[in-house]
Amino acid sequence: MHRSFDVVVGPTGPVSWLGANFWSRAGGPLMWRSYDPDLVREELAVLAEHGLGMTRSFFYWPDFMPTPTTVDEELCTHYADFLNAHAELGMTTIPTFLVGHMSGENWDPVWRGGRDLYTDVWLVGRQAWYVATLTARYAEHPAVAGWLISNEMPIYGGEGRREDVAAWAQLMVHAVRAGGGHQPVSIGDGAWGIEQTGHDNGYSTVDLGRFVDFTGPHVYRMETDQVRQHLKAAYVCELAAVGGRPVVMEEFGLSSDFVSPAGAAAYYRQLLHTTLLAGATGWIAWNNTDYDTVLHQRPYTHHPFELHFGVTTSTGEPKPPLLELARFATTLREIDVRTCRRAEAQAALVVPSHLAADYPFTNEVERALIVRTGEQAYIAAREADLPVGVVREATDGGLPAGYDLYLLPSVKQLTGPSWVQVLELAESGATVYASYCAGESPVQRGPWWIRTEELFGVLPELAYGLNDPIADDEVVLTVEAELGSLRPGDVLRFRVAGTTEARAHLPVTVTDGTVVARDAQGRPAIVVKEHGPGRAVLCTYPVEYLASAQGRVNPEETWRLYDALATLAGIGRPVRVPDDPRVLADRLVQADGREVVVLVSEHPDGTTVTPTVTGGLETLDGTRVESVDLEPYGVAVLRRTR
Repeated sequence: MHRSFDVVVGPTGPVSWLGANFWSRAGGPLMWRSYDPDLVREELAVLAEHGLGMTRSFFYWPDFMPTPTTVDEELCTHYADFLNAHAELGMTTIPTFLVGHMSGENWDPVWRGGRDLYTDVWLVGRQAWYVATLTARYAEHPAVAGWLISNEMPIYGGEGRREDVAAWAQLMVHAVRAGGGHQPVSIGDGAWGIEQTGHDNGYSTVDLGRFVDFTGPHVYRMETDQVRQHLKAAYVCELAAVGGRPVVMEEFGLSSDFVSPAGAAAYYRQLLHTTLLAGATGWIAWNNTDYDTVLHQRPYTHHPFELHFGVTTSTGEPKPPLLELARFATTLREIDVRTCRRAEAQAALVVPSHLAADYPFTNEVERALIVRTGEQAYIAAREADLPVGVVREATDGGLPAGYDLYLLPSVKQLTGPSWVQVLELAESGATVYASYCAGESPVQRGPWWIRTEELFGVLPELAYGLNDPIADDEVVLTVEAELGSLRPGDVLRFRVAGTTEARAHLPVTVTDGTVVARDAQGRPAIVVKEHGPGRAVLCTYPVEYLASAQGRVNPEETWRLYDALATLAGIGRPVRVPDDPRVLADRLVQADGREVVVLVSEHPDGTTVTPTVTGGLETLDGTRVESVDLEPYGVAVLRRTR
């Protein structure tokens, strides 16, 4: 089935942005006050020389709008020269209007007076006037590639009601259009809403998707596990596609104060390629330069690590992230990413609608749990070289049909109609897998499931109000009947972690299911019930949840279970690196039907692999290859021959 991979459509056709967020090293956010046109051209030239074709730029709001009814003419002149500098180099930029937050500090125009940015009619009107006025000045300049309304408005404007935020966003987008802006537009909120985090900050990607031309995640999350850190942004991209718009990695990066040069390069390399495989079609790094020249300027005085997010030093020297961006730019050109699509997926990773629908009396703890367990399942599927479509249950029920395998990882709740449909999917030939999870909240703790015996052939043996704790530090499952690629005698081991509420298993009595694996106590752990051409597979342990609650755990053995399920479901995987979950394989399809193969290594040391391929492998320039050498956390981009 189709996996999202949409490109932004600009005035002249499809575009794929690769660039950097830009403040000049002379001034940082205050650069427009002492604008240096020669230095700006020098800084842009370094980016262009390394294959970056665009920037994201910022109208620092307190400076550009000194009164409620004026814009600063001198700064507007400086910005016009900034656009000219881009055009001279064949570059473009995306202006950002409402910049009241940056790098650890908020700033207000002096006249705001504490008014609410979303609901104060006068202030909303002033914002709309400002947006339309600046748009009208620059809309016809060839260097303008798009528009962003704000920079991380949930931090600056605060959280709000969904209806207020949506109304505000719609008015701001209309202001761009009223000013003559015909380029793509988005909000600049960071995609931190309920659909990505489980927390409703008012910025619903679904709501905003009605007004915008692309969705722009800002990803700086910290992790406890290396593989999760490398795939974090990729999973965010999968969740951000819920808005039905192209996904552009609008901000990402790291401070070189946090990591070694090699570590910085590895993080960029991993993020760029894993988000490409996850459907992103644009990348704007944070940011173009270091800021040692403004050490004594806020916010850098109190957030000094913010000085060193640049892809160049404060003297303009390329840092390792810029070299990775340059390599990535070459790859994007060679594969012509604008015309690519993702290889179709026969497996669906199901995201319950409880994450986004905000049903009455829904516990936010459980919404966050959906994100974590889904992410861990996504990692396990990638380790099994199993392409998955991250699909969302429809509000009030319904899953997309047409997949051969459905994964319901550590699921506490689906809607009633979906449980009925799950049975129908199995009866229609699909393999449906679900693992039990009691949830982390003590409120109605337990499986919100129906038709459990009809679907899985088991009777739950829970005592009402109690869970059944996992007593051991490790869950050991021994296979006693063939399950796809798993054979009798195979053993799966899972370290135990999590809260006292969720660190529990489901005791069952098997009626007409078949036990294929038991735990160390001899209890049913994996049960299969055939449904004509299809089947349902139950795991009585929340294996994805257990892993999600741990640091430095991946790869863990859920990938072996998913590999078995893929085999059981008859899913073909034309490119695999068998028995090595630390090398991830996935494919893109070019416009002429040729397949691009991307291998991503999660080995901290170099490794050599010999992929199993239907057909063969060759380099992008046509040289046949059998084995592939991968540097530490390295990436190889190849083609599959027919």
